[in-house]
Amino acid sequence: MTNESQQAVVVYFSRIGENYAVGEITEGNTAKVAHAIAEQVGASAIEIVPDRAYPDVYDAAIAQATRERNAAARPAFTLDGDAAALDTATTVFLGYPIWWADMPMPVYTFLESRDWRGVTIRPFCTHEGSGLADTAASIRDIAVGATVADGLELRGATAQHDAAAVAQVVTAWLNG
Repeated sequence: MTNESQQAVVVYFSRIGENYAVGEITEGNTAKVAHAIAEQVGASAIEIVPDRAYPDVYDAAIAQATRERNAAARPAFTLDGDAAALDTATTVFLGYPIWWADMPMPVYTFLESRDWRGVTIRPFCTHEGSGLADTAASIRDIAVGATVADGLELRGATAQHDAAAVAQVVTAWLNG
């Protein structure tokens, strides 16, 4: 493990269950990309887990997420993984799905819960047509003092079904 990887951590939010464009899944699209990044960088992966889980059924999950977005909610969460690694990380790879051209509300809660001064945030997302949308700008607005690097966007269906393509895209992004 290099010095850079010792100071990096991968933090992500992902959803299992019935998902748009990929069907019923047991590992989320964004989780697959997060694990590929963590493996290539040699960093810990930490999952943002909302205290109130999203339903497995897609339409019910969308209804909950819509209510949260409309209320600008900040759902409580826990971190699953080596959360202490965040305290010394100088680079945070931050992953999330794009929901309505935005990050899910638990990602906002996470971003607003930390002091980002001196940290580089490298955003990555899964989507089905929105790309990163304006999420890098949102991260810049919230994570005052952080450097927000160019992000990686990948279709959820690709992330879910093509591990070789994910590895290639991640390698190119990390080396770019």
